[in-house]
Amino acid sequence: MIRFLLLALFAVAPFRVLSQGNAGEKAKPGTLKVKDSLFREDQFYVSISYNLLQHSPEVFKQFSFSPSITTGFLRDFPITKDRKWAIAPGVGYCYTNIKQFINTDDLFSNDPPNPSEDIRTRIISHSIEMPLEVRWRNVSFDSHRFWRIYTGFKARYVLNSNIKLDSDSYGDTKANVDDNINRWQYGMYMSSGYNTWNFHVYYGLNPIFKDGSKVADLNFGFMFYIL
Repeated sequence: MIRFLLLALFAVAPFRVLSQGNAGEKAKPGTLKVKDSLFREDQFYVSISYNLLQHSPEVFKQFSFSPSITTGFLRDFPITKDRKWAIAPGVGYCYTNIKQFINTDDLFSNDPPNPSEDIRTRIISHSIEMPLEVRWRNVSFDSHRFWRIYTGFKARYVLNSNIKLDSDSYGDTKANVDDNINRWQYGMYMSSGYNTWNFHVYYGLNPIFKDGSKVADLNFGFMFYIL
């Protein structure tokens, strides 16, 4: 029994010495505490925005909440020693749902029905997006709370787009509109805020549709960065 206790004592002793040594280091003034200085920030993102649209025709009247939701991954590449400046290319997914009223007088201008009716329409698109950000943040390696200003450019490729019409008189219909939209869409954006909450704005630079109209995305919302 005594031999077993001595063996246990000698086994534990090195860990006790190491623990005391670490505690002693914390107590000593001026002691350098080594931490990971090669950190990266904000590599996963999620955003939710309201799509207001630019140059929307007068015959289109938005209703309810037209969401634009994005999520994806950005690889953070710091370009300064303090890691406050960085660039971040990435890839992600975008879902948009543009909700508008269209009056039957405008929809069937050659032979308008009587009485006229406002038809609820939804244009739903699924896209792959490729963002590229220039980042500034007043970050330090011992805190995850900091101010940030990120600006960037992104290109989107529309995988699928459908229009859904909801009418009290004509019922519900659905049609594919891939041939009517620009598959490649691109724009500029900015995200700025502190810690969790970041204001986000996206400004589309090219039209959504091929019909010659200038309707383009204009999104306002929030961006959330993780890890």
